[in-house]
Amino acid sequence: MLSTNIWFWVGFIAFVLAMLALDLGVFHRRAHEVRPKEAGLWTAVWVALALLFALGLYLVADHHVALTFLTGYVVEEALSVDNIFVIVLIFEYFRVPKVSQHRVLFYGILGALVMRGAFIAVGAALIARFHWVLYVFGAMLIVTGIRIGIRGDDEFNGEQNRIVRAVRHLLPFSKDFHGKHFFVVESGRKMATPLLLVLILVELTDVVFAIDSIPAIFGVTTDPFIVFTSNIFAVLGLRSLYFLLAAVVDRFYLLKYGLALILSFVGFKMLAERYIEIDIVMSLSVILGVLALSITASLMWPRREAQ
Repeated sequence: MLSTNIWFWVGFIAFVLAMLALDLGVFHRRAHEVRPKEAGLWTAVWVALALLFALGLYLVADHHVALTFLTGYVVEEALSVDNIFVIVLIFEYFRVPKVSQHRVLFYGILGALVMRGAFIAVGAALIARFHWVLYVFGAMLIVTGIRIGIRGDDEFNGEQNRIVRAVRHLLPFSKDFHGKHFFVVESGRKMATPLLLVLILVELTDVVFAIDSIPAIFGVTTDPFIVFTSNIFAVLGLRSLYFLLAAVVDRFYLLKYGLALILSFVGFKMLAERYIEIDIVMSLSVILGVLALSITASLMWPRREAQ
């Protein structure tokens, strides 16, 4: 376990806040459609920063800590793709203008950072006090893996969605989008725009995915600092990854089976820790191998409708 003091946490959180301020205050001050080229550049930036962070861990600690961070980062990044599937469906259903999508994702990620930080703090406290919680997490991951493997294609129906109906019951909504605004005044009455409804759905979607991803990272390591940093790097890269993959994400139809296997593998690793020791190099190799195989197979044998 990495020996950290308060300044490690302060420095990392300051870095995250600085990057978010730079993103919104400089690069995305004006709302615009994020093109694949820009998204690819930002994706490369976030991946490069994560690799530099891993290098820093290697220099400060050792190769085991660096590999542990990378394994957690890869797991969280892979699960982020499953999150993208759902966000694409939400954006398509509500026909969110492309110039407004970045704003929704930016504030959605701000909320995700806070919620995941809270989940990680609670999870770390529970594991530190009750070690058997790891076995509960392991069982949850195996059940989640099975559920992902057998579920049908994702779909979203706003008219039947309970969250949509509840929010519309609580707040008055305008019929149309109003640029980047979440609230507008119409006929002297303050009303929420559909953009706020989409933001609420994105936030709640991340809560659901956090229930899967947080136990998964604890299956890799119980070090709170590594758990937190690997998770946050993956969340920060989610926006650019969305704009990079949104148009082609449906082609990776076999990826869900890869994610199901990864979650089941991590869950098994947690349940069998007393009897079988799986080192971090093997864990990282299995996770990368499953991801590569599922992505390659999706491209080699596309679905008929994709063809």
